[in-house]
Amino acid sequence: MEPFTTFTGLAALLDRINVDTDAVIPKVHLKSILRTGFGKHLFSEWRYEEADESRPNSHFVLNYPRYQGAQILLTRENFGCGSSREHALWALMEYGFRSLIGPSFADIFYNNSLNNGLLPAIVSQAGSDALFKEVDANEGCQLTVNLEAQQITSPGGLEIPFDIIAYGKHKLINGLDNIGLTWRHEAEITAFEQRAAEARPWVYGRD
Repeated sequence: MEPFTTFTGLAALLDRINVDTDAVIPKVHLKSILRTGFGKHLFSEWRYEEADESRPNSHFVLNYPRYQGAQILLTRENFGCGSSREHALWALMEYGFRSLIGPSFADIFYNNSLNNGLLPAIVSQAGSDALFKEVDANEGCQLTVNLEAQQITSPGGLEIPFDIIAYGKHKLINGLDNIGLTWRHEAEITAFEQRAAEARPWVYGRD
């Protein structure tokens, strides 16, 4: 998993509350457990006319020319509610997003984000409104997300603090998913297995 310390990128706006994971990646596209191939289906029922991926919907925000190449998405309350599908994270990341910024995220979605390397930065309602206002008023607006300082800065001088749980911050800064965290204890695991094999050789096929 790629470490996340400080990141600057073009910001886009998704001014909708309660965006669920079926909107992020509709269930019709959940045909693989691989982590690739989902970016083109991100928000497909909104992004395309009648969900036809050959017909972009010019009225959907991510199709606006000003937001092409966006890597930071400003969201509203309760983003990621609904099912626990990790495909939603995979679609967002493959599209190009490195961070989501909003007042609240659904619990399972939030933890899935941390486990996959996508930073969900929780800001106050006032902070969210201020960021929305500046990004909306300034085409090409880039925000800087500093995970170590837990702060978002804007070209207009905003300095917005954000919350993140401690273990999630540790994982993102060090580029560790759950498997990576486990392998940091490889020596202890190996020693345990050796002791267990000596104590119960019949379990390990050694008797």
